[in-house]
Amino acid sequence: MVIKQWILIIDDEEDLAHLLVKVLYKESITNVVTAGSVADGWEKFQKFNPALVLLDIMLPDGEGYDLCKRIREVSNVPILFMSARDEEIDKLLGLAIGGDDYITKPFSPKEVAYRVKAQLRRVGFSEEKASPKSLQVGPFELSPLETELKKDGKTLELTAKEIGLMSCFMHHPDQILSKETLFEHVWGDDFFGSDNTVMVHIRRLREKIEAEPSNPTFILTVKGLGYKLNTKG
Repeated sequence: MVIKQWILIIDDEEDLAHLLVKVLYKESITNVVTAGSVADGWEKFQKFNPALVLLDIMLPDGEGYDLCKRIREVSNVPILFMSARDEEIDKLLGLAIGGDDYITKPFSPKEVAYRVKAQLRRVGFSEEKASPKSLQVGPFELSPLETELKKDGKTLELTAKEIGLMSCFMHHPDQILSKETLFEHVWGDDFFGSDNTVMVHIRRLREKIEAEPSNPTFILTVKGLGYKLNTKG
């Protein structure tokens, strides 16, 4: 099962959130966004309309319980609590206010991934249901299964990695994506010295989508920060 809808992780432990992103990616759950606070989590929930939320209880600016209640006012998406609180009353409260599962820290990230997939199966998400339409950004159109890219209606001959890069860019148009982010999402591994790999693939991608690869108008380099897909001309 490949899920193309977004999964939202709300946890202020950055290392843990990063580890969960990597494990979910290996389980074919590639669209994952993270937040580190109640405010950030609510903002990203509204922006990405995720298919599932992994929610820590103890956050810097409030409790996950309160955010769960807020989400439940507008959505029935599965919410999985993650918490170091292991008292029965905490678990019962989490489930009573609308949580679908309660995972006690420390936990196995792989177990979390399996619980996520189980919840998504329960609510009927599949690749076909989650991505019935192609993604259109500017002159580019990405097929529902993300295996084909068209520009102005013409299919481009891209490698899997090049399509992966375009998928990242098209899901985040006009946003700066670091080389680390691109590498971890497309190659599914830690960045560690893979700067040249990303640069080479970006150059090859430009040769296929740009009118003038040496003077790109779509994939722009943002010095010191990364790259972005320009849609504003």
